[in-house]
Amino acid sequence: MKFLNPDSPLMQGLGKIADLMFLNMLALIFCIPVITVGASITALYYMALKVVRGEEIYVWKGFWKSFTQNFRQATIIWLIQIVVMAILGADFYIVYMSPDSNPSLIMQIVFLASVLLASATFLFIYPVLSKFDNTIARTFKNTLIMAVMQMPKLILMAILWVAPLALGLFVIQLFPLVVLFGMILPACGCAFLYNKFFKRMEDQMMERAIAAGYVPENPGSEDEHIFSDEVIVDAAKEEKK
Repeated sequence: MKFLNPDSPLMQGLGKIADLMFLNMLALIFCIPVITVGASITALYYMALKVVRGEEIYVWKGFWKSFTQNFRQATIIWLIQIVVMAILGADFYIVYMSPDSNPSLIMQIVFLASVLLASATFLFIYPVLSKFDNTIARTFKNTLIMAVMQMPKLILMAILWVAPLALGLFVIQLFPLVVLFGMILPACGCAFLYNKFFKRMEDQMMERAIAAGYVPENPGSEDEHIFSDEVIVDAAKEEKK
């Protein structure tokens, strides 16, 4: 039976589905300790981009490599995110829920702007961290620039993440599928949205490196991590043309 041949389209398709399922379960399991959520999501995005680009993937090896490589920065960012969410939650109670609250229009606008800015930053910071090396401060700065310039795509990214959660809560029959694919499919969808932008940055980085006289031994290596504010701005401007 040719369709059972390992090289047949059927078996290759089933293999890819199994890889996606395995990635999803890895991400879920590594999120269980809570403190590791940031590193787990970063590793998930790292692998999702490779899936979208059609690169050969080794699920456990690639996931674990990104998880360990980015663990310190991702964990610090995740802790910062928790603090920011707690502050925004307290502000929400003060502004809208407190019995004595009578928020002015300016206060409401400032609060909503803060929520949108924080949401956009934390939605995009893990994809940036998964692909580019930098300090935490500059990663935040670069992500903020990218988030502002890529706002329409960020809205779609947010919808991609909310949709599986909504389906799992309101269509109980789909809950098993949400458990098996509820993280990896949104991550791949997000990677598809920002892949073109990231690729443009990578190409510009390589051009500048070559112009400066530096030629990496393996230009296609997944370990090539270079980042600069100028490249972000230039790539974003090119994409808007």
